[in-house]
Amino acid sequence: MKDALIDAVTPAVASADIDRTQIDRTINAVWRMESARVIAGLTRIVRDVGIAEELAQDALVAALEQWPASGIPQNPGAWLMAAAKHRAIDLLRRNTRVEQKHEELARELEEQQQRSFADFASALAGAADGDIEDDLLRLVFISCHPVLSPESRVALTLRLLGGLTTPEIARAFLTPESTIAQRIVRAKRTLAEAHVPFEVPTGLDRAARLSSVLEVIYLIFNEGYSATAGEDWLRPALCEDALRLGRILAGLAPQEPEVHGLVALMEIQASRSAARLGPGGEPILLLDQDRSRWDQLLIGRGLAGLERAAQLNSKKNAGPGPYTLQAAIAACHARARTGEETDWQRIAALYATLAERQPSPIVELNRAVALAMAFGPAVGLELVDKIAAEPALANYHRLPSVRAELLFRLGRLDEACSEFERAASLARNARERELLLNRARSCTSVVATGPAPQ
Repeated sequence: MKDALIDAVTPAVASADIDRTQIDRTINAVWRMESARVIAGLTRIVRDVGIAEELAQDALVAALEQWPASGIPQNPGAWLMAAAKHRAIDLLRRNTRVEQKHEELARELEEQQQRSFADFASALAGAADGDIEDDLLRLVFISCHPVLSPESRVALTLRLLGGLTTPEIARAFLTPESTIAQRIVRAKRTLAEAHVPFEVPTGLDRAARLSSVLEVIYLIFNEGYSATAGEDWLRPALCEDALRLGRILAGLAPQEPEVHGLVALMEIQASRSAARLGPGGEPILLLDQDRSRWDQLLIGRGLAGLERAAQLNSKKNAGPGPYTLQAAIAACHARARTGEETDWQRIAALYATLAERQPSPIVELNRAVALAMAFGPAVGLELVDKIAAEPALANYHRLPSVRAELLFRLGRLDEACSEFERAASLARNARERELLLNRARSCTSVVATGPAPQ
């Protein structure tokens, strides 16, 4: 929607005596930084995230029309909020009775019938001047509400909290724009029809809802870190969006250990980005990476976040949660100066704890890799074969790729070649598929020259 609006107003300002490209970049940057806060504040007023986003975008259109001539305001976020609030007041002026879905505001309007509209508008304008951080946290929870499908949560979160346009989200996930647009529209409609309250959940509900929020942020990060499909293995922009959302959440919920655990995990993993691709964009696997290219600043931040999570868990007399455990695993790699120095026994133990806390065939598959590195490929292969029939792994290309690597290390090269080829047939990412086919060819090469060392 925002994209079409930008196109619609461009002719009106194209003749302005100003660098149009620069002003567009500035407005884009401002929108990316400020839109979530504006939408959050408006949602508290109108109690409908869809209407709030429309009002915020109206304010964006006003900025696109006015800023090229008047210049960028000193506080662009406050300008956008003020413009959007004026539009909210105009909306209420045009509707003397708010629609039934805004019952709370309708009652307030009825109670204020004897007062002048000016007095009411003044009170309403002040309603958005409360604690914007609380509003932003409410928006985080409503965007990731479990009533929505995981795909809708991701799209809505990137739209409302990430400030991404529909085409940007579509490009990031290699999904048609129309599909993303439908997900966002359906998500807003579902939230409205379910009368999801604009609030921060409490008690047991808070833990469940926070889990959904963390899941959405990590889904976004993982799609950037290891793309499921397409030509590129890495999509840094999505990793950056997820990290930004995670850091915002850590600021909004500083006493939640799993929030710090997730941010630590993402920062440590993101530290490897420069070393994960070769000159032609081909993947470089963990043990083959040049660790001097790992970002030490991100590693330091990640380790500090992991320590913060541990301190909070200690205060609560609680053990580490799933994201904190995964961050601890990532920290083992980050602390090792070389692949040979990696403490694989500790990693295997951490995966065993993770499997107890969050049972999953994928966790078990990762544990099998750690066991193979710590105690030999035969130990890892035994666990892989135990979980091979799990339905969740039926079309998961990493199951045959892990099995192939273990078979290769055991010298069972024909079997390894078949498994690499099967993994390649299941992989949807072009770079990963080519990597697996190269590994299959390497089996043939070893057969021709002699057996693989065990």
